[in-house]
Amino acid sequence: MTDATAEQSVTADADDDRPEPYNGLPGAFPYAFRASDSLLFKAYVPVALLLSVAITLVFSFGLITQLAETGSVRGGTFTFSRSFFLFVGLLLVAPLLAPVLSVARRHRRTASSVAYDRALALSAFLFIGSIYLALLTSAPAELREPTQSAVVGFFYSLPPIAGVVPPMLATLGIYLTHRLLK
Repeated sequence: MTDATAEQSVTADADDDRPEPYNGLPGAFPYAFRASDSLLFKAYVPVALLLSVAITLVFSFGLITQLAETGSVRGGTFTFSRSFFLFVGLLLVAPLLAPVLSVARRHRRTASSVAYDRALALSAFLFIGSIYLALLTSAPAELREPTQSAVVGFFYSLPPIAGVVPPMLATLGIYLTHRLLK
């Protein structure tokens, strides 16, 4: 390549008004962080990244443990439980990633607003709080510590299956926030 060709290539790239690509999920985090003007959303991006990685690691190690314990058993219920285990992990990570991907896509394709980014970050932080409430509700009785808090006592008193309700409602909140402010 000659110097003139290289100079033309650099000039063409500098004059290109297209937004920079973010190349999938790993690039979406820094892109969304740089593109957003919302401080609340900028605070959410590293939290989402850390929680997503932590949940992925916990579920990966849990799956490895489950495979080790049921490795000699063929098919049936154990195969379903392994698949369900991965499905639950995906249900926890997807709502954490969705706001980041949504904001990155919106900034890349259209002019996004600070209000959209802020509202999506707020609904995503509520999802994180709902995970805590789900853990409180579904904690086994032998792991629950005595408490004087009426709120914690209320969640302890609920049946463990009720633990799925807060994350489901919070996920619905993320979706509705996106749809209403779209």
